[in-house]
Amino acid sequence: MVRYIVEVEGMQCGMCEAHVNDAVRNAFQVKKVSSSHTKKQTVILANDTIDEEAIRNVIDNTGYKVLSVHSESYKKKGLFHRG
Repeated sequence: MVRYIVEVEGMQCGMCEAHVNDAVRNAFQVKKVSSSHTKKQTVILANDTIDEEAIRNVIDNTGYKVLSVHSESYKKKGLFHRG
């Protein structure tokens, strides 16, 4: 799994977050996407890699501005994970 942390400028409320989340879900096959206007970021979890430029284009086309995209390997923790 891959986690993408996208810094997004311009989100002001929960509706802005939903708009970005819907755009990402419609454009890519993702396991999970969540946005936070207070943190100014969107976090995307996907089984396969996604082109970072494509992420930028999809979010930029919603009217918000992508400042950076960071990707990292992600391993899901089990229900009883300690650590």
